[in-house]
Amino acid sequence: MTEFRLQTTGGGVHDEEFGLGELDELTKGKGCAWLDIYQPDEKVKDFLLDEMGFDELAVDGIGEHSLNTVQRFDDLRFLVVSARDRDKRLDTEPLAIFLQNQLMITIHFSRIRALTPFKRRYKRADPEDIELGIDYFFYELLDSIADDWTPLLDEYSNELDELEYRVFDPKMKYDNLLEELHILKQNLREASKSIESLHSATMRLVKPGDRLISTETLTHFTALHNLVLTLMKRNHNYSAGATSTRDTYLTNASLSLAKSNQRLTEVMTTLTIIGAIMLPLTLVAGIFGMNTKLPIGADTLGGFWVVMAIMASFGILMLFWFRHRGWFEKPGGGMV
Repeated sequence: MTEFRLQTTGGGVHDEEFGLGELDELTKGKGCAWLDIYQPDEKVKDFLLDEMGFDELAVDGIGEHSLNTVQRFDDLRFLVVSARDRDKRLDTEPLAIFLQNQLMITIHFSRIRALTPFKRRYKRADPEDIELGIDYFFYELLDSIADDWTPLLDEYSNELDELEYRVFDPKMKYDNLLEELHILKQNLREASKSIESLHSATMRLVKPGDRLISTETLTHFTALHNLVLTLMKRNHNYSAGATSTRDTYLTNASLSLAKSNQRLTEVMTTLTIIGAIMLPLTLVAGIFGMNTKLPIGADTLGGFWVVMAIMASFGILMLFWFRHRGWFEKPGGGMV
């Protein structure tokens, strides 16, 4: 269901049901006005086209999957930026903004978190700020979206520090470490969608010659552009740090697995050598243990020592052969 909320600098807030046809009457002589529309239907689009005279290309840009853009149509300015919504999942949704004369219209299909502090900013605006016109409130809206990411990036910074400590902690192994790093990367990637859209918008707004904002608010938008640039750099650095930490974790896991495989290889090599030495000895013992008459007096004490000498010779010869072939050497050097 479509919801409307109208707030003016000279007439307060209208959040009860009212018709769009009353918009001109409710805003006339009331200073700057902000109309927020949640989940617009086709009637809203018809109103924007027929009654407000908005350009068709701008109205067609309204949707749940609108692309970020900054456009100007005669006296109409149209932007779409990404902002964090209010559900429990961290994701971003498009926010369409129309600016015409002293009226700003925001349209969205999800509850946008930054609109809550913006309502308070709108209400507490000083007379000097109101004199700057609707561009000042436009600045406050974009600034609210940018400020919405600041505490989250602080949180991600602390989380990254904790994950880095866990990766390099030799005393304890932590469960789900790779999964937590993956979630952090996802959150940073989602944040970058909104921050980069703000960066593109503010860079276009402060560009000389485009006349998208008033000269009086250029200082405000320049400061906002610098803030967004800082947020973008922070997000990029944290994302790179998360990638590096994940790679370090995978490297440590690979090294641990390699060491375990090396120890297993050493054990198997030792057992193989012992088994290889025992095979001919078993053969000799089997031959001279047969219940028949044997040469060299094997059934006497002297024959016993002859058999033992033969078995020892086999063992010593095989040890020398294995050593000559290098089977006693570890892959990293040294002896097994």
